[in-house]
Amino acid sequence: MRIVSQDEARRIAVRAQLLDGTATTVLDTVRRLGYLQIDPISTVAPPQQLILWSRLGSYDPGELERLLWEDRKLVEWHAFIWPSEDLPLLRARMRRGVNKNAREWLAENRSFRRYVLRELEQRGPLLSREIADHAGLRREDHDWWGARKMGLMLEILAVKGQVAVVGRRGKQRVWDIAERWYPETEKISFREAERAFDEKRFRALGVRLTRKGWEAHPDADDGPVPERVTLLSPFDRLIHDRNRAEALFDFYYRLEMYVPKAKREYGYYVLPLLVGDKIVGRAEPRFDRKTRTLELLGVWGETSRLREALESLAVFLGAERIEAPD
Repeated sequence: MRIVSQDEARRIAVRAQLLDGTATTVLDTVRRLGYLQIDPISTVAPPQQLILWSRLGSYDPGELERLLWEDRKLVEWHAFIWPSEDLPLLRARMRRGVNKNAREWLAENRSFRRYVLRELEQRGPLLSREIADHAGLRREDHDWWGARKMGLMLEILAVKGQVAVVGRRGKQRVWDIAERWYPETEKISFREAERAFDEKRFRALGVRLTRKGWEAHPDADDGPVPERVTLLSPFDRLIHDRNRAEALFDFYYRLEMYVPKAKREYGYYVLPLLVGDKIVGRAEPRFDRKTRTLELLGVWGETSRLREALESLAVFLGAERIEAPD
């Protein structure tokens, strides 16, 4: 066990997450990070795209789509994008199945499940709305899946590895039978898979906090970090664990978009500002796609280099102008 100081841990974490300017390609970056989280919120850009921009600068977002749906070197599963070589590990999780509530729900909806699988087998790939309601399915309003249970069924079957996301039309997912999309892979036990994921996680994060202090991965690099500046997505792995981020950077951060406006300390969708190996401030940008304007709604902390990050972000988004308060 190699215990390092907080300063060393910060340098290691930033380098391990390729936020030091060493990221090269979309594929290699995803492989190094382990995964990209998908989320529909795109106040600036979808998080999977914003996370890559933070490391690569301006790049072609179409490359991510090609790697997913044409080259199949990446795979979408359970609201994350993974390297395809991790499929044996993911399949171990798929075989592990779903929680008790989901199992009971599937048992109560056996005929509906058979119907969805049959429709995809015979007519797939399909959008969820292209699968007509099952004749015996009773509609009922629900906070999570609305009046149709189709989305819930597809989600559960995807977690179990029986159906797969095989493309997107706009923001809508395209579904098909999993065996037509996933290639054959070796079989790995759940325990082996989780050990492999733990090692991948440790390597990708660079350091982890233990009772003895910050433990560095054996391959970690604690060399000086260039004074590179960028903004971080709320879903970025460097800060996704808010308690870890606070311990590492002395930076308290919470996403406040679900907090009532009157109770927000900062703003709706605020992004931390990383300079070198320190988080020095935060900003609230918003991209207006109709006017092609990158708006800056608020700033906090030390933001003297924020303009550099905004100009890079504007190029990536295709913004024609930046509007910022004086």
